[in-house]
Amino acid sequence: MSLTVAVKVTPKARRAGVLGMAPGKDGAPLLRLAVTEAPEEGRANAAVLRLLADRLGVAPSACTLLRGAASRQKLIRVEGDAAVLAARLAACVR
Repeated sequence: MSLTVAVKVTPKARRAGVLGMAPGKDGAPLLRLAVTEAPEEGRANAAVLRLLADRLGVAPSACTLLRGAASRQKLIRVEGDAAVLAARLAACVR
């Protein structure tokens, strides 16, 4: 099983972390993340996957970027029990 998470990323932030939720262009909720790395050579994307894996308590290899490699809005699949991952995601947004 897996969980798909839509995120909006702020690269080159002063501090990495979860910033909360934001509405997307289509009205669907996006998880707002900040990473300190610049969006060059995939460094920010790798940092996003590591940050999300850390917050959800899974290995970084469990996170896969599905869409948005060159965009601030990304779609990420996280492998694991979807119910457990959803509960962890809700807890880190609070």
